[in-house]
Amino acid sequence: MSTKPRILIVGAGLAGCLLARLLGRSGHEVLVCEGRNDPREKNYAQGRSINLAISERGIDGLTQAGLRDRLLERAIPMPGRMIHDRQGHSAFQSYSAGGDRAINSVSRSELNLMLIEAADEHDSVELRFGVRAVELEPSTGSVVFESINDGSRQTETADIVVGADGAGSAVRVALESALADFKCSQDFLDHGYKELSIPAVETGPHAPFAIEPKALHIWPHGASMMIALPNLDGSFTCTLFWPYTGEHSFEAVTEANVCDLFRTHYPDALPIMPELVAEYRENPVSPLGTIRCRPWHNGKVVLMGDSAHAIVPFYGQGANASFEDAVSLAREIEARPDDVPGALDAYYRDRVEHADAIADMALANFLEMRDHTGKRWFHYKKKLEQYLHRKLGDRFVPLYEMVSFTTIPYDHARKRAARQWRAVVIVFAALFVSLGLAAYGLSNILNQLFATGSS
Repeated sequence: MSTKPRILIVGAGLAGCLLARLLGRSGHEVLVCEGRNDPREKNYAQGRSINLAISERGIDGLTQAGLRDRLLERAIPMPGRMIHDRQGHSAFQSYSAGGDRAINSVSRSELNLMLIEAADEHDSVELRFGVRAVELEPSTGSVVFESINDGSRQTETADIVVGADGAGSAVRVALESALADFKCSQDFLDHGYKELSIPAVETGPHAPFAIEPKALHIWPHGASMMIALPNLDGSFTCTLFWPYTGEHSFEAVTEANVCDLFRTHYPDALPIMPELVAEYRENPVSPLGTIRCRPWHNGKVVLMGDSAHAIVPFYGQGANASFEDAVSLAREIEARPDDVPGALDAYYRDRVEHADAIADMALANFLEMRDHTGKRWFHYKKKLEQYLHRKLGDRFVPLYEMVSFTTIPYDHARKRAARQWRAVVIVFAALFVSLGLAAYGLSNILNQLFATGSS
């Protein structure tokens, strides 16, 4: 008779709590340990607060955990981008060919609180807050936790230790020390990000929103940009993605000249950001980086989410990819309760190539959002993609739609998009050749007719 393995999850973020919920529903004994104090005490989950764009992959994971409706109650659908230029004009670009598909703006802290509460609904799940992992023995699955309040220590051992403790993962560091073949790379952009806000308003065409709420707003200006995502209270969470140095950078722009820069580059945003100067002065600049590592496990300790594959936020897929990890890991643990190493390896092989793929696509989408979304040719390219999708159906699906509105694995979607475009190029090349040959044939006939007529 098989016995369900005991699970210790280090980190009560999005991925860790979804995994706890999935495993708790099937009766696993799960202990979740988190270094922060319980955010339910203040009804706020501390940490990064950039809004999340939850799309089909994330919805699928939450659906499997019975949480789809709870998510959608906290979400604002965004069926497209609103592109703002330097003259204060804006133009809407639909994300889907039919205009009926949307990604969902969700507060990170709200979603984290919801997942904590959902995990805690199961008697087999225990959550401990205010304890951080200070020692880990990967070969035995033994972890020493230290209280952030009184310094006391306690040791926990489990059949499976899951590192869901984010990009700065202590579990990943311990695994790297224990495995001779462990490889890890951390690549940071020369850009950082800073959070700002647009508050709710009492009057106006979109009140309580100052601008159109059903869109992801982008102010793309070459090497720098700002985005804004709506919140349920009528406010927008804005994020500057600027280089650290240079003319339009965090180094060059200070609280003394930030309004002048906004007046030039973000003229329609400045009047609706009354706290701009204070927020620019007080809010920190944080780094943007990509973390890749292999392998993600040693047969007992396993990584998931940002601890295994942190990515830049420009495809809006960080949380979605982490939720896919949770679903895959829970499925493999359920399928192989007596073979923990086999379960962890099956999960790793199921996810690693797709994690690398979305990391690449997120970096590429940074250039697209920053440099291309405001260009006319880009708008025409999107129109062509959507036209081909409407005419050809599933024979041509734009990459963005495959990533955001399906659960096609990331690497499969990337390769399929490349095949589709190769086919389009071949068809257009053949068409031009055919037209060229036809024109050449007609020209010869006309030449011969005119030559005959003149003789």
